[in-house]
Amino acid sequence: MSTPLITLNAITLAFGHHALLDKADLMVSSGERIGLIGRNGAGKSSLLKLIAGQIHPDDGEIKRASALKVETVQQEPELDESLTIFELLSGDYLEQEDWQRPARANMYIDELELHGDSSIKGLSGGMRKRVALARALVNEPDLLLLDEPTNHLDFEGISWLENVIKNARCSVILITHDRRFLDNVANRIIELELGRILSFPGNFTRWSERKAEWLAAEALEHERADKLLAQEEAWIRKGVRARRARNEGRVRRLEQLRRERSERRERQGNVSMAIAEGRRSGKVVVELENIKHGYGDKLLIKDFSTTIMRKDRIGLIGPNGSGKTTLLKIILGKITPDSGTVKLGTNITVGYFDQMRAQLDEEATVAETINPGSEWVEIGTQRKHVTSYLEDFLFSPKRSQSPVKSLSGGERARLALARMFTQPANILVLDEPTNDLDIETLELLEELLQEYDGTVLLVSHDREFLNNVVTQTIATTGDGLWREFVGGYDDWTEQLLSETPSTKNPNNDQHKLEKAVKKSTENSESKNDKKADIRRQKTARITSWEQRELDELPLKIAEVEQKQAELAEQLSDPDLYKNDPDQVEKLNNKNIELSELLEKLFDRWEELEEKSAAGQQ
Repeated sequence: MSTPLITLNAITLAFGHHALLDKADLMVSSGERIGLIGRNGAGKSSLLKLIAGQIHPDDGEIKRASALKVETVQQEPELDESLTIFELLSGDYLEQEDWQRPARANMYIDELELHGDSSIKGLSGGMRKRVALARALVNEPDLLLLDEPTNHLDFEGISWLENVIKNARCSVILITHDRRFLDNVANRIIELELGRILSFPGNFTRWSERKAEWLAAEALEHERADKLLAQEEAWIRKGVRARRARNEGRVRRLEQLRRERSERRERQGNVSMAIAEGRRSGKVVVELENIKHGYGDKLLIKDFSTTIMRKDRIGLIGPNGSGKTTLLKIILGKITPDSGTVKLGTNITVGYFDQMRAQLDEEATVAETINPGSEWVEIGTQRKHVTSYLEDFLFSPKRSQSPVKSLSGGERARLALARMFTQPANILVLDEPTNDLDIETLELLEELLQEYDGTVLLVSHDREFLNNVVTQTIATTGDGLWREFVGGYDDWTEQLLSETPSTKNPNNDQHKLEKAVKKSTENSESKNDKKADIRRQKTARITSWEQRELDELPLKIAEVEQKQAELAEQLSDPDLYKNDPDQVEKLNNKNIELSELLEKLFDRWEELEEKSAAGQQ
């Protein structure tokens, strides 16, 4: 039985004239794993700070369960660099009475393969994120708040975090752009949009379906309201003299319609992207032959050869520190390898997007960053004013005059993309481009890269992004060795798992990658194996009563899905969380029951379909 942990009633929060929350309501209960999504700048991080008690609302009420313990892991965690990892996690530097804490600290140190005596100072971004996550978990919170937890984590770290969240005793609210991650861990999605908090039961895929239905219904409602407003405006313009008692109600209704129309806040526009493509490169972009390279005693690349052709879209996969960025720079001719040959093709122009946004001058304005010394940019055959071009990337004219140092992480990512797209290029090199981008912008970038006529080289830990963009993969197999695979992330994992296992060094990259892949797939594979066993046992000629059951199943499935849609509509009503929190819990429990029933119906349908097909052979 879930219990409310925190309830937000009619919360208002604004910075200047921009309202991030406008009389918003939310209730978080025990056992929930909530994905918080929304456009960059919508106020997601501010909402987490409200929940954590780090900031206070302008208006409204926040109710917390007695002795509620909340832990937050920020995008860029602040850690005391004078401590070792064990000291930070165990609390040796604090006066505390939790005698079990050192044991918990050691447990997470072992799980994460950390070195407890290592200094915090000098840790990589991915390792700092792991330590910050471990510190939060060691504190045993009731509610864990995670702001972009997958940033800087490699596949192994992401897999570990997925399992931690799914098995956690605490409730979790997380902000992330990683759609696969949301699908794997979330049992509820809340979206922050234009000051409202919208709630949808289920994971990201379920949210996508329900959101599409909700937007269609909202558009129809707005269309009807606008049509009625136009009719009433036409009526009032006729100059009706007789505003007698029988017309006063209509006049009041017109005034109300006007107020509602003026208060209706339109959805923020989407980013509009286009690439200034350069001349076509030669058919062969680059040839590498027997490349070897390393730093000190660490060999990153050993005897690697490949040929990259025009229009290839290649993803580079490997743990943090395995040499992905180094390999990219060798491919581009920016680093000369220790041995081997690199042959660059003809007419090559490169657009580079690096994960640290190093191309951005902190002191320059947003407009100056796009095209220094000119107010115009040329994208293909189009010539645009810089201010107009920046509006395509959701920078207002006023914001375009702001210094780069004032931008949020998401704004920096959009600006870096906007700048790169103005420079004619036939090779796009993207090093972790998905960090800080909201989901809608991410999907638009995917579409743009799919249609791009040049070559794409991509480093990313976003599994869905890799699947949707790349056509082949170059992955490390450990000890400096790299191999080519056909397809994206899922294709790579299937090929990796299908190969005969060999004796491996448990500390090399290949072993770590396989461990991460197996962790993320073992649950679904086990489940599928059980289903297959049941089907094999039961496959025989279908009986007449089973055929009737098979014929009726589509209708039963449709009825359950209709009930789920009705529940989702009820749960998206913010007033429900304020006026009847008990009903919210009942509806959520009912939705879980319907999801389980739906899965059973689909399993039964598949089983009977197989029996029917077997009987016809």
